Amino acid sequence: MTQEEVVARVVDALELTGLAYMVAGSFASSLHGIPRMTQDADIVVDADEPGVLRLVKLLEQDFYVSEDAAREALLLQRMFNAIHLDTGFKVDLVIRKQRPFSVEELRRREAGQLAGRQVAFATAEDTILTKLEWARLGDSERQYQDAVGVIRVQGSRLDWAYLEHWADSLGLRDLLERSRKGESFGG
Repeated sequence: MTQEEVVARVVDALELTGLAYMVAGSFASSLHGIPRMTQDADIVVDADEPGVLRLVKLLEQDFYVSEDAAREALLLQRMFNAIHLDTGFKVDLVIRKQRPFSVEELRRREAGQLAGRQVAFATAEDTILTKLEWARLGDSERQYQDAVGVIRVQGSRLDWAYLEHWADSLGLRDLLERSRKGESFGG
């Protein structure tokens, strides 16, 4: 089973529960930018407790997933993971934060192809912003380069007014400007 097929199984469970979701992280940056191998997948989920508990029950057949970790993630607006039992591939289920950017990001999700079917993905712009945010938080060149890759591939199709607005709001304007120019993460 491929990584994409594992993620598609999680998406199937999300769709059965009726929870709003979007594939984000490296899967989204690979869709919009330069593909790369990854050790896990990130899916943002807008959930309440009953929805999360239904999701855990659906995933338990094929994944190691902790109901306690899911409840805690929901309470703290963090993430919990589901580890595919056959492959060991990890899917991080990220509970959507209540902040305005996160609400808008999920609202703007769009269709993309995964394992031969359409699923909801973060947009190119939102992928850039979250990659820049993760780059800053984790001092991560890889996250930054993912954002640069999306900018290079998407080019003039990007909504720069949207990017600049949210980069200002998130305190990422300096990283956005450097990534737009193709400058290195460090300076």
